[in-house]
Amino acid sequence: MDDEFEGFLETVTPLLRDRRLDELRELLAEQDAADIAQLLEREDARDRAVLYRLLRRDQALEAFELLDPGMRAELIGGLREDDVAKVFEELDPDDRAQLIDELPAGVARQLMRGLSPAERELTAPMLGYPKNSVGRFMSTEYVRLSPQLTVGDALSHVRHRGVDAETVYMLPVTSPHRRLLGVVGLRELVMGRSDVTVEELMTEARTARATDAAEAAARSLVDSGLLAMPIVDSEDRLLGILTVDDAARILEQAEDTDAARQGASEPLGRPYLTTPVLRIVRARVVWLLVLAVSALLTVQVLGIFEATLEQVVTLALFIPLLTGTAGNTGSQAATTVTRALAMGEVRKRDALTVMWREVRVGAFLGGLLGILGFALASLVFDLALGAVIGLTLLFICTLAATVGGLMPILAMAVRADPAVFSTPFISTFCDATSLIIYFAVATWILQLG
Repeated sequence: MDDEFEGFLETVTPLLRDRRLDELRELLAEQDAADIAQLLEREDARDRAVLYRLLRRDQALEAFELLDPGMRAELIGGLREDDVAKVFEELDPDDRAQLIDELPAGVARQLMRGLSPAERELTAPMLGYPKNSVGRFMSTEYVRLSPQLTVGDALSHVRHRGVDAETVYMLPVTSPHRRLLGVVGLRELVMGRSDVTVEELMTEARTARATDAAEAAARSLVDSGLLAMPIVDSEDRLLGILTVDDAARILEQAEDTDAARQGASEPLGRPYLTTPVLRIVRARVVWLLVLAVSALLTVQVLGIFEATLEQVVTLALFIPLLTGTAGNTGSQAATTVTRALAMGEVRKRDALTVMWREVRVGAFLGGLLGILGFALASLVFDLALGAVIGLTLLFICTLAATVGGLMPILAMAVRADPAVFSTPFISTFCDATSLIIYFAVATWILQLG
């Protein structure tokens, strides 16, 4: 938090506590939307609603659009009905569609009924697509051009229709039946001769289907370096556009979700300090229960080899080292492959290639660690135990890297989130398998009965 915002917060707190609303309104009028959104995220639901009602109309809308979807829904619940209707009417259609996902069904229906016919027509088509598809995030407010228009006529059309458009820097070119033919940039129009037609300037468009995953479409747009991407149906008819700022928000939300799930939790969807304790508990408890049940497998393995441990008690000293190394190796592989899947560098059909690559990586890592483990264990204990540790590290690193690399691809194949299958489950799997390998190698080398 910077010093300027800290000072702003210290000024707001006493004014809000004493309900000196006129002074508070004047103070808020001088702030930009980003600071106001940050302030709203820090307050409880009641004070958040009070602050929001004191904002100018333009400030209120801009700050609202900067809030997380979950926070927007919570704020809606604290406002008066007429305030809610005004906010909902003024939102962009794609922001409306995302807000509806967070609201109770009855409230969402009521808000949709209260929209003007024009705004309802822009919003309703987006609600027919799956929740995580790019169709839910596209904007239906755009300017499209006919290929027969001259540059002069096209610029006049953009000036006339572009006021309410999401962006005019990328302009789709369509047939009379809305079939996408290409795109033309505003720069090309401005720099072109007035008698040249749009068809002569347009280029092939990079597109996404409305039913495509939002994260994949957003990644494609960001990687291309474009400002917007047309969204089409199965017959290449233009439905909307995805802008680069919306794509950046999609990727940020996806990264937050992946980070949370790799840490065996669910994303909170709102700032930590304003999240109710019970919501935080719900985000974590399911994963803890799953992992606790999974960990029983490790206990069962230890029970099976209890007699082996009794013969060579020293073996127990290396269990944390081996299980930790296996879990870390598997997690590294899973994280790398999960990111490669998200970036489009790896596909499901690459499973065998990934497996062979991770076998080699794991064997190389296991060989390095095994040599080190053999040397240290031999110096401290004896050569036989050193051989057990060295060989076990070689085997478990190879297995852990292979399983860790394949697990995200398996998750994608069964339409699950690869991040879910990453660190928590791989760690538990590697704990159990590394113990089985460890005791099997120890039984063989130490000639245990």
